[in-house]
Amino acid sequence: MKTIIGLEIHVQLSTATKLFCGCSTDYRDDEPNTHCCPVCLGLPGALPRLNRKAVEYGLRVAKALDMEVPEESEFARKNYFYPDLPKAYQITQYDKPLAVAGTVEIEDDEGHEKIVRITRVHLEEDPGRLVHISGGSKYSLVDYNRSGIPLLEIVTEPDMRSPQEARRFLNKLRTILEYLRVFDGDREGALRVDANISLEGSERVEVKNISSYKGVEKALTFEVTRQKNLLRRGQTVTRETRHFMEGRGITTSARGKEEEHDYRYFPEPDLRPLRVAGWVAGIDLPELPTARKNRFMEQYGISLNHARTLTGDPKLADFYERIASVDPILAATWVADTLLGELNYRDMSIAAVLPGHITELLELLKAGTITDAAGVQVLREMLDACAAGKPCEKPTAIVKRENLGKATGGEFVGIVQAVIAANPQAVEDYRAGKKGALNFLVGQVMKETRGRADPRELGRIVSECIETSGV
Repeated sequence: MKTIIGLEIHVQLSTATKLFCGCSTDYRDDEPNTHCCPVCLGLPGALPRLNRKAVEYGLRVAKALDMEVPEESEFARKNYFYPDLPKAYQITQYDKPLAVAGTVEIEDDEGHEKIVRITRVHLEEDPGRLVHISGGSKYSLVDYNRSGIPLLEIVTEPDMRSPQEARRFLNKLRTILEYLRVFDGDREGALRVDANISLEGSERVEVKNISSYKGVEKALTFEVTRQKNLLRRGQTVTRETRHFMEGRGITTSARGKEEEHDYRYFPEPDLRPLRVAGWVAGIDLPELPTARKNRFMEQYGISLNHARTLTGDPKLADFYERIASVDPILAATWVADTLLGELNYRDMSIAAVLPGHITELLELLKAGTITDAAGVQVLREMLDACAAGKPCEKPTAIVKRENLGKATGGEFVGIVQAVIAANPQAVEDYRAGKKGALNFLVGQVMKETRGRADPRELGRIVSECIETSGV
């Protein structure tokens, strides 16, 4: 049963002021309703004035997605009543969007390249925000600080065939937007998603206002299961709008799906049509993720998987290029496979890591001064200090203080012999040809030596000691 998924992504653009007025967009740490004026409050007689930077950002995205920019686009009024929409209509773009017909390349579920078509991108204003009072209260409050924040809505064709493809698409799109520096993905609510999903031959369901990438995958996974179960029981899927309850991982029915005529669109009389197609030629794009990935493989000789990981975040890619001169492949392995894992475990970002410290750690590893296991221990001590807000000690100082320098295997013969004597069953298994037994014994010695010895050398010593011992 084929799954059909299309997405509508609402991106808050990182302009300094709102879309139609001069109010600051930097409102997140401020009191409610302190970033408002007659325009974003929809007071009678207030007139919108378009933010040029928001238009430039929208065109930058359009060019990066290889879209067509029509000679003329136009704002419209989308009429509906909701408490956080003070004018009772939203200024958006309807039948004349900013740009149309683009593409984003992702991997499908079989690992093959796949094109997701972009139907349109258009500019619109964000509504305010409802604050629901907990504790059984029968009222909600409205914060209009967000009202008028510039949004870029990106609408896809229904080209995705699984929740996993939808998440990969969002990850790729987010990366492109971050490379373009048009939005800040670390800001709460900076990207929200409405997902349209159906099973072939059934009605389409819209899931509204999903606020995370994992949330999109979870919501769509739940919907696929819910709709399949309905059809298996001989029931029909109702065309409706549903909300995703992230805490419970389920969707719930909100209302019947609105049709376009319900919104009574008509051209915004207070804004002129936009004629900005000629601006596109003057927009210089940065190196985008796919181009940077290909360059990393060619310039640094690293694997496809490492190149994908490193270029998936522009800050991470910049960090890698600052330390790659030590040894590009060693640096890629440690950053993509080890450092990222340690950062995720601590909920830290790459911005908290000093490139000079990682460069010094890589130099110690490349010179053979420390083992990989000791390197991990040094890295963890550095990150733990950063996470606790303490001074981040240099790797060389940690190695000296903790006596983590690589030692010759001969220093550990006594420990090897003790481990062999304490594990006669493992020794017997090794002699019976079980390779895993040797790895177990080496691991026991590594614990005792705190990772200071080279595992390969220890393997040789353990094997020789078994051959010469009477155990």
